[in-house]
Amino acid sequence: MKNYTFRKAVPVWIPGLENEMNVNLLMTSKTGADARLHITGHSKYQVFVNGVLAADGPARAGHGYYRVDELDLSPLCTRDKNELAVIVAGYCTNSFYLIDEPSFVCAELYDGETLTAYTGGPGFVYESYTDRVRKTQRYSFQRPFTEAYVLPAERKPVAAAPVASKNFIERGIPFPDYDFTPFDRVVSEGAFEIKERQKYFDDRAISAVGQKLRGFPKDELEVFISKDVEKLDCKPVPCDKPADTIELGRNTFAVAALPSELTGFIQFEIETTGGTLWISFDEILINDDVNFTRFGTCSAVEYRLGAGTYKLTGFEPYSMKYARFASDAEKAVIKCAGLRRFEYTAKDLRKRPDFGDAALERVYDAAVSTFRQNTVDIYMDCPSRERAGWLCDSYFTSRTEYALTGKSRVEHNFLENFLMPDKFRVIPEGMLPMCYPSDHYDGVYIPNWSMWYVLELQEYLERSGDTQLISHAKKRVYDLLGFFRRFENKDGLLERLQSWVFIEWSKSNELTQDINYPTNMLYCRFKEAIAAMYGDDGLEKEAEALAAKIREQSFTGQWFCDNAVYDGDEAKLSGECTESCQYYAFFTGVATKELYPDLWETLVTDFGPWRKKNNKHPEIYFANAFIGNYLRLELLFRAGLYDELLDNVRGYFDYMAQKTGTLWENDGDYASCNHGFASHVAVWLREIYGKEEK
Repeated sequence: MKNYTFRKAVPVWIPGLENEMNVNLLMTSKTGADARLHITGHSKYQVFVNGVLAADGPARAGHGYYRVDELDLSPLCTRDKNELAVIVAGYCTNSFYLIDEPSFVCAELYDGETLTAYTGGPGFVYESYTDRVRKTQRYSFQRPFTEAYVLPAERKPVAAAPVASKNFIERGIPFPDYDFTPFDRVVSEGAFEIKERQKYFDDRAISAVGQKLRGFPKDELEVFISKDVEKLDCKPVPCDKPADTIELGRNTFAVAALPSELTGFIQFEIETTGGTLWISFDEILINDDVNFTRFGTCSAVEYRLGAGTYKLTGFEPYSMKYARFASDAEKAVIKCAGLRRFEYTAKDLRKRPDFGDAALERVYDAAVSTFRQNTVDIYMDCPSRERAGWLCDSYFTSRTEYALTGKSRVEHNFLENFLMPDKFRVIPEGMLPMCYPSDHYDGVYIPNWSMWYVLELQEYLERSGDTQLISHAKKRVYDLLGFFRRFENKDGLLERLQSWVFIEWSKSNELTQDINYPTNMLYCRFKEAIAAMYGDDGLEKEAEALAAKIREQSFTGQWFCDNAVYDGDEAKLSGECTESCQYYAFFTGVATKELYPDLWETLVTDFGPWRKKNNKHPEIYFANAFIGNYLRLELLFRAGLYDELLDNVRGYFDYMAQKTGTLWENDGDYASCNHGFASHVAVWLREIYGKEEK
């Protein structure tokens, strides 16, 4: 970590509110043409210059540390006196996306070399940002609050007093480009009636609010967005119209489409006679309309607008291909609607190889787009439902970063974040959070996922040569090993692991007890990685013995069985075998094609994207995209079976690329259609088709 020191600024917040949920602060100043802003804070902020979004931050860090953005604002300073506005949200709630820490902002504004404003000193004006309604529901179980606005708002001046000192560090990664992509077509439209429903969306993000999931109870909500939007009984009629201007009359709507799924901040201009505008969005269309709660989110924003003209930019980044604009105003004219994109900069990306194959080009472009949307400050599982830094996902995305950029800058931050706190809240000592930075007050963790952290560390060392970070990680790695030692049985196998034992999204997740062999295969590889990084010969021998024991117990003569279950004092194979278990065996090196030539040949020839149609080996449960299919493709790549790999890539992914322009969490569109790990397809394609420099 590289420490950062402000010249004069100190962290500040509204007195007495630093631990209150969803408090929003507006900080303004004026600046000349050569403006630079050095800023950090918690939970997050947006920076505007002359009404144009300049930055969103900060880059996330682990507990106790905050990364500082050094922003060059001069390209947006087109006037003698330029208007700077910073909106800061202090969420003070636990989530998979942001840590639960007190709110603050710390900033210095420069004009050239002259310090013109700083927090804790002169130059900034502070107001309560009452434009945004405070008491709204959570966006999802994994993310904090939804957005609702009442405009125009009566803002009031507030004090900004110093709060506890913080540890500041450098950002260390590139900034997004913030390109704007407009909605290009209106694909359906119609009228709606406002009707009460017998039953409303009541996800755990609403019903489970309490001590373990912080938020506002239903009876305290000032705006109940999901309920308001569900009351809109829409009757969509398909159409195909330009989306540059969307004219809405009373109780009408229009569904607009982007060229592909993208992630960013909703931005638009609206002239209205006064009323409510509801914007709901999703990655796919269902019956020509948007299902904004499709995968456990409240993907909607509500604006209650007085008569007038507004230029609006949303505060939180969302993912969508389709957005439904619905209004109860007598007249509402929406122009320049689109997304201010929030994704990894295109400036760092290497040039696309020449495939000479339309399907592979589509898949590659979808992989790159998926990578960019899931890699801003950390690696994320998805940029929509969670925006969470999941282990295992990161193992795959880290390879993509290096393949596409030749660097591992985001990976350094991602891995470093796990080393920042002295210990993690709620989860057992020695264990790592399943995703981070985050706070999980329910105590849930995925023991297997912590092993992927170590596998990624080993590959990071090979990519970067960063021995300093590996040395820094040593205690955390061995503490993790110590945690697992408590679950080793007399054969050295892990048994009866606690919390959420996760293999992949398939039948595999139902076969995790008492002795799970894919977990133990991963444990074998985990020990090998530690041995290689730290020269631990004893662990290397343990890994060899563990692999032999897994082969002895799990292999049935034809397949590797997923698990053994205790019957009294004796553990007996369940007899259940999954496709993903076979892939785990070969991926971890427990199995090789030399040791198991018949099984290897069966996997290569009989399995793959077409098995669900031809139903070969129906006794073997199917793998899913995350992560079984990816382990399969990695094995084909390692074996040099490139023609088979490319056929599999077309079969697994081209339909995804055609539908959303991104790659999905599962092999169907029933969950996230934009998942960071899936970008790994670009790694194989680049390796096969060449590594042209950018």
